[in-house]
Order: sequence, then structure tokens, then C-alpha cells
Amino acid sequence: MANTFGAGARPVVALTGATGFIGQYLLSELPKRGYRLRVLLRRPSTLPLSSASAVIGDLARAQNMSQALAGVDVVIHSAGIAHTMSGVPEDDYRLLNTEATIRLARAAQRAGARRFVFLSSIRAQCGPVEDEVQTESVEPKPVDAYGRSKLAAEQGLAALDLDWVALRPVLVYGPGVKGNMAELLRLARSRLPLPFGGLTARRSLLSLDNLVEAIDCALSAPAPLRRPLVVSDPEPVTLPEMVAAMRRGLGRRPGVVPVPSSMLAAACRLAGREESYRRLAGSLVADSAALRQLGWRPSVGTADGLARLVK
Repeated sequence: MANTFGAGARPVVALTGATGFIGQYLLSELPKRGYRLRVLLRRPSTLPLSSASAVIGDLARAQNMSQALAGVDVVIHSAGIAHTMSGVPEDDYRLLNTEATIRLARAAQRAGARRFVFLSSIRAQCGPVEDEVQTESVEPKPVDAYGRSKLAAEQGLAALDLDWVALRPVLVYGPGVKGNMAELLRLARSRLPLPFGGLTARRSLLSLDNLVEAIDCALSAPAPLRRPLVVSDPEPVTLPEMVAAMRRGLGRRPGVVPVPSSMLAAACRLAGREESYRRLAGSLVADSAALRQLGWRPSVGTADGLARLVK
């Protein structure tokens, strides 16, 4: 999608969280789309030649923000505490996911940035398992400190005189993925038959490539946004379909066995993996129709993305 920053202009994008799972991919892919990156770093670090940098320290006590954001067109804020960091106090989530976000957005506003793109989460809207299809019209009901901190950050952005958008991605997969998806990858690479054939709940996932395209869409939208947007691959999949796609990428048969879900749940409970089972086997479907209306065209289907990932 063409940007709206003027003919021949290469917009300057300030990026936080460049060392994280999503940030590293943005660092690689956004320059290919014509953006000049200025990476806001906690400490000095080696970056690709296509990116500049500014050291601002810890976002909770950032320094030199005016200088770091001078001449920046857009800020992409992907830094923060992830929901996978169990045991983090709620105050820390509020400090780093909420207050630091609002402080950075205020600095961007003072610097004259045109838009603030916040990497929020579907967890700002709901829990890890939901029966109702998630869209922006569903009332947000986060169930944990992580989700509450993301929603509070969005509400803080809405109070500013700044054009902003909060992208709410579902579970993102791609090179370097961690957590439950990394565990599923490990199981899919094994030659063991897997007892997931009886699981029929569907989940929305999001490939890194589709997320980059969503961010590009948010960066280049011509009209003010000032809203959250759900981001997910077009088609939700079941756990057996995830495994089948991964093993297809390895040139192998699915190898999933139809064990009753009640038996599988009991076995996971005995193994102390009840929460992991609930997150992977439960339903969470999200619809990104609002983002598609802005021109977002996701290029990667989930099955093909998972098949490529396992390679």
C-alpha cells in the first residue's frame, strides 16, 4: 500500500521493542516497504545499516525523548511486558504497558508525529478463550493484569490530541515464536502420533507477514484512525488442522489420533499442563473486517504460514 506522506517521501518511523519477537521482524521488513527506521533503544545495540537509532533508556524513565523523536512521522510502539511473563506484579504491567505508552505518545505529540501505532493485544478485549467472535464492537472485558494494562493504554491514547491506532493481534506466529506455539512446533516436528484429533474448537492466529501488512496499512491510512483494530488471519483453524499444516510442511502425514477431549484434558491436568491445554484447545475467533475495510489484504493463509514456519 502506498504511503500518504507526500510524493517521493520516505517516512521516518520511530520503533520501540526492536529486540522483541515482533520488533525484530519489523526491523527487517519495514525498510523494504520504503520506511526509514529510527529505533528507540534502552541501551546501545548493533542495528542493520538501513536503521538509525536513539538511546532513550528504560521507557518507564525515558530520557532525550524530544531529540529522539525530532523529525519522526510515525511511532510504532511494540515494547512492553508480554502476557507470557507470569508472576509479574500488576503494578509493573501498569507502569510499562500503560503509563510508559501514554508518556511516549505525549512525547510523539509534542514532536509533531502524525500517528501513533500501538501494538496492543486481543487480550485487551477478552480472555484467552471466548465463545463469541471478537470484533471491535464487542465490549472489552480483559481478564488479567496484562489485558487490563493494554486496554488502559488504549484509553489513555484516546484522551490525547493525537491520531492513534491500537492494533489488537491474536496469537502471532513466525520465526522465533515462543510459548505454547513453540511447544506445538516441537510436537509437530516429532514423529509421535498426537492425540488431538477430537478437538474441534477453532482459533484465530496471525502470521508475522500479515501483521507487517496490517501495520503498513495503519501507517498509510489517509484519514485519522483513533480506534482499536482487531488483527487476525482470515480463517480460524482447529488444533488438528494446525498440526496437519505443520507436518505438511515437513512432507509428512498429519498423524493425529481422535482421543476424546475429556480424556486429553484429564491427562494434561495430571501432567500440570491444564492451562496450556485450555489455551490451545479452547475457542478464540476474531474477525478483522474493519481492518480489511481500510484496505488491508493479508497475503498468508494460516495453513500455508504454519507449513512454512515448521521448515
